[in-house]
Amino acid sequence: MKRIYLSPPHMGGDEPGLVQETFESNWIAPLGPQVDAFEHEFAEAVEVPHAAALSSGTGALHLALLMEGVGRRDVVVCPALTFSATANAITYVGAEPIFIDSDLETWNLDPNLLREELVQRAEDGNQAAAVIAVDLYGQCADYAKIVEICDEFDVPLIEDAAEALGASCNGQPAGSFGRCAIFSFNGNKIITTSGGGMLVSHDEALVSKARFLATQARDPAPHYQHSEIGYNYRMSNVLAAIGRGQLRVLDERVRARRANFAHYHRELAGLSGLEFMPEASHGRCTRWLTCLTIDPADFGATREDVRLALESENIEARPVWKPMHLQPVFAECRVRGGEIARALFENGLCLPSGSSLTREDRDRVISVVKRVGSR
Repeated sequence: MKRIYLSPPHMGGDEPGLVQETFESNWIAPLGPQVDAFEHEFAEAVEVPHAAALSSGTGALHLALLMEGVGRRDVVVCPALTFSATANAITYVGAEPIFIDSDLETWNLDPNLLREELVQRAEDGNQAAAVIAVDLYGQCADYAKIVEICDEFDVPLIEDAAEALGASCNGQPAGSFGRCAIFSFNGNKIITTSGGGMLVSHDEALVSKARFLATQARDPAPHYQHSEIGYNYRMSNVLAAIGRGQLRVLDERVRARRANFAHYHRELAGLSGLEFMPEASHGRCTRWLTCLTIDPADFGATREDVRLALESENIEARPVWKPMHLQPVFAECRVRGGEIARALFENGLCLPSGSSLTREDRDRVISVVKRVGSR
């Protein structure tokens, strides 16, 4: 049987022509007209006026923290339940991450716990230098509450929308909240440039400075002169051409992933012990990945039993992100709460969710899940 992957790349129709155009122009080196066009078109898509195309979403996070002046001995608040890049970027600038538990409505940063943490830090005279909110698995965090809390304590908000391009919160696109936001175009994301990312902001000066630092912080001079430490974080012109083609089919990709979820939900929601990641009342989730939790006592099997059964049928599935406070590298970091994130990890499973998934593919997945639960 063919392998069913969790979230493979899915090309549209325009990428080859755009890449060929790049080759014919000989703009193969980093930067060029495709990068400029991709930045402009992406900014329009997320309704944020300024964008910088970068080599990765992690690099974008690193630059976002630098733009907020975060540095050594600072602390940055972020969710416990996230991919490691969120916390890794905090350490790149010498700061310390503080982890906040999830809420059950979104699986994202719990606004109530965030406020408790910022209140305590204000009382202790050691306020956080920034808050990073993550839009997990294609779903925006509760920004109506989070933005209000960050404004109350005058703490800059960075939106990690790496997993949520095409999602929305209260009618606003993912990436339009906070001082700046970042996206990822890794191979498993809803659109891909193979590798790449984007930093967006309503602040033109912030994005201009990020571009400068991302291009080795080269001063305007005929020779190579540097007054600041820079980074090699800019996107190549070839990859930007792929990104432009991918952006043209974004709406189709979102519809396909939501259709995957609808099919899984229709066929599996009636099974005892299975609960799907909810769609928050405040927004529209892309269902980048279809995620569910499995109660072993009710279902009759664990999350790992199901994952291994799928793997035995050449089907890739993965556990929900392991929370940062449970990672050995961050074991000494402060966490507020943590039990919800732990439970989501221990019982949570991500099913194959690619936009190229066929009905037959989904039915193969569904039959395995049903078979395991009926043992």
